[in-house]
Amino acid sequence: MPHPYVLLSAAVSLDGYLDDTGPERLLLSSPADFDRVDEVRASVDAILIGAGTVRADNPRLLVNSPERRAARTAAGLPEYPLKVTVSGSGDLDPAAQFWHTGGEKVLYTTDKGAERARALGLATDIVPLGADLDWRRLLTHLHDVRGVRRLMVEGGGLIHTQLLTQGLADELQLVLAPLFVGDPGAPRLFGPGGYQSGRLRLLETRRIEDVVLMRYEPTAPGTGPLPVAADHHWLGLACELAAQCPPSDTAFSVGAVVVAADGTELARGHSREGGDPVVHAEEAALAKTDPADPRLAGATVYSSLEPCARRASRPAPCARLILDAGVRRVVTAWREPDTFVAEADGSGVLAAGGVEVVVLPEHEERAKAPNRHLPR
Repeated sequence: MPHPYVLLSAAVSLDGYLDDTGPERLLLSSPADFDRVDEVRASVDAILIGAGTVRADNPRLLVNSPERRAARTAAGLPEYPLKVTVSGSGDLDPAAQFWHTGGEKVLYTTDKGAERARALGLATDIVPLGADLDWRRLLTHLHDVRGVRRLMVEGGGLIHTQLLTQGLADELQLVLAPLFVGDPGAPRLFGPGGYQSGRLRLLETRRIEDVVLMRYEPTAPGTGPLPVAADHHWLGLACELAAQCPPSDTAFSVGAVVVAADGTELARGHSREGGDPVVHAEEAALAKTDPADPRLAGATVYSSLEPCARRASRPAPCARLILDAGVRRVVTAWREPDTFVAEADGSGVLAAGGVEVVVLPEHEERAKAPNRHLPR
C-alpha cells in the first residue's frame, strides 16, 4: 500500500532528552534551526504530532514565514500543511491551540476514541481506525484520501519509536543541542522496542549556530542501505505534475521538482506551465529558484522524462540549464524517445558535465501515461 514519505524531526540534549520536567517547554534548538524547521514545515503536505505533545506543549504547528506561506499558495497548495494528531482515547482539550490555528486538521483515533472526541465537540475531521491504532492504515489513509505525499512527524518520543520500530520512517532529522538534562523522569526521544532498522545511514551533518543537524536514513539489517525512498517520492511527484500538463501533439508532458539535499523542495514545474506553450518542466522549475542559492549545488532535479539535450524553441536545452544552475544530480523515469528529436541524449550531456544521472524505471509507465497519444 502506498504511504507518504515519513520524516521524523526532533531536537535532543546531549544526553538524549526531548525536554526537562519543568513547567515550561525546554527550548533546545537555536533561532536559526527554528527557521530551518519552519522551512521544512513549508515543504511538506502534513505535520503530525501525538496527543501527548498536544497536551504538554499546546503547539500551533504553523509555517511562520509569510514568504513561505505565499510560496505555498502560489504553487497551488494550502497556506498551511494539514495538521494531524493521533490519540487512542480521543480525550483532547477542545480549547487547545492545535484546533484553532492554521488550516485543516485531522484526528486519527480508535472507534471508542472517536465517540469520545465527538462527545467533546472537537472541531476537526475524526477518522476511527478500528479497535486499535494502526499506523499502516493511518499512513495509507493520509496518502490515498488526504493526498499527503510528504509527512513531517514532530513527536513525541512514543510516536517516533513506533514509526521507527515498525519500519515506517524514511528519514530522521535529529538536532543535537549543547546541554544536559540529567533528569531520569524527563521524556526521551526513543523508548524500548524491537528496532528493525539496523544501523542507520548518515546522509548529512550540518552546524547551525550552536546545534548540529544530523540526517539519517534507516537501513535494513544485514542488507545495507534501502533504496532511497526520497528518490521514489519526489520522482512520483514529478510524474503527478506531468499529468497536470495541458495536452499537446507536438511536445511531451513532463513534470519536474528541484529538491535540496536536506529534503526541502526548492521549486516545481511542468510543461506548458502558466500558458507558455513551449516552456519545459525543468526550465519552469529552475526559473523559480534563486541562482545564488547555495543549496542548488547539492540539490537533485527530479524529472519524469530525461532532460532534453536539444530543442528548437529555446536557445538552451534543459540539460544545459541544469548544468548552468550548478545542480549535480538528476533522477528521471525514462529516456527521451526519438519522437521529436533524433538521437536525444540528455543523460550523456549531463554526465559529460559531471552530473550523476539516475534512472528509476519503476516510474516509467506513470511518466509515459500523459504521453500515450503521441506517436512512438
